[in-house]
Parts: sequence; C-alpha cells; structure tokens
Amino acid sequence: MSVAEIEGLEIGHQAPSGLWSEARYRLIRNPGAVLGAFFVSIFVTVAIFAPLIATYGPKEQNLDLLKNGEPVGPTAGHWFGIDLLGRDEFSRIVYGARYSLLIGVVSVAIGLSVGMLLGATAGYLGGAVDSTIMRAMDVMLAIPGLLFAIGIVAALQPGLWQVMLAVGIVNIPIFARLLRGSVLAQKENDFVLAARSVGVRRRGILFGHILPNSVSPLIVQGTLAMATAIIDVAGLGFLGLGPQDPATP
Repeated sequence: MSVAEIEGLEIGHQAPSGLWSEARYRLIRNPGAVLGAFFVSIFVTVAIFAPLIATYGPKEQNLDLLKNGEPVGPTAGHWFGIDLLGRDEFSRIVYGARYSLLIGVVSVAIGLSVGMLLGATAGYLGGAVDSTIMRAMDVMLAIPGLLFAIGIVAALQPGLWQVMLAVGIVNIPIFARLLRGSVLAQKENDFVLAARSVGVRRRGILFGHILPNSVSPLIVQGTLAMATAIIDVAGLGFLGLGPQDPATP
C-alpha cells in the first residue's frame, strides 16, 4: 500500500460526514468547549432536578434556626447557611437556577425569533423595506438597553414575564442587524444564483438556501445574549420591576 493510500484512509477515517458530525468532531477536539459544555450541563441538570437536589423548599421558613435573630453560617444540614427568615440558601439557589434558565431561554427566544424575521426580510428584499426596518432598528439601538427595558416594563406593569419580554425586545435589533449582514453576504453566492436560474421561488431560496447558511453567527450571539439577559433581569428585579413576590428564589 502506498503512502498516498495510507494518508487517504487516515483522512477518510477521521473526516466527519455531515454538519452535526463535524460540529461534534470539533467540540470533542476543543478542550475549552468540552469544559464549557460540562458546566452548562451541570447547570441544566440542577435546574431540571431541583426538587430532588434541594434538601428544603425554597420558601420553607424555620425561625428557630436563627441565633439571637441572626442567621448562622454553613452547617451540615444547611450547606450555604440560612437567610434572615430561616430559609435554606442552598435550596433557594438550586431553585433559582430554574428561574435563571427560564429567563435566559425565553428572553433570547423572543429577541431571536423576531430579529430573525426582520433581519431576513430586510437583507433579502432590500430597497425601501430594508431601509425602513433598519432605521427602526437604529432607533431602538440608540436608546440604552436597560433604560429601554425599564420603559417597557413600566408600560406593562412589573412582573417576571413582563421583564423577560422587555429584555427580549431590547435584543431584537442586535439579532436583526446580525442576520441582515449574513443574508447580504450569502445572497450573491453561486448556489443562490443557481437556485434562481432553475426557477426556485424567492421564499424557497430564502428558507431553503440562504437562512441555513446564515444562522451560525446568530447561534453564537444567542449564547452570549442568554447570560446578558439573566444579568439584565436581575438588575430590573433589584429596581423592583421583577417578580413582585419577595419570596421568589
């Protein structure tokens, strides 16, 4: 067997087939990505199995645990100690992971879905439609994000779902501009011109050819926006615009 044949077999053995296989192949070979996936999986597991992991209820109080009216530090029965109302801090943190995960997913889903629709429409149609949508996005971006979210929540009344909606709306122009640029870059590629030449409809070209090759930057931005959304909702909650129940973990 020649050297070229040996190299060909090695390449054929290592080369992944398909987008998902290639993504998994790159993930396994990236130590940082593996470590990040490990921590994310722990966070998701804790959020899903919170009732099994937490040793107490998140709102369960026991004032007898206080010493002279003051909370005690970590003990064998309360790993993270207790708060001023005699509630177990570890249990509240575990249940709080559920809220954090819900907040990040819902907020990013709102911004991503609406932003994708606007960005794809503006980038593919162009002209007056592009100018109108992008000028509206510029106006939204001109307003500081946290101040914009405060105004939306003030109009909708304070609450957890209202805060998530406000943060999602603030993220719309970011996703819209990002996808618009990606669509513009893909619109003149050879595979798009070939689809037009054989008579594929404009909707089919957009959803079947352009969007699948344009969403990669949005996936990266979505993962980053999820962490920012959790922080923004925490800030709005500190201002009294989040959940109105003070016992919410």
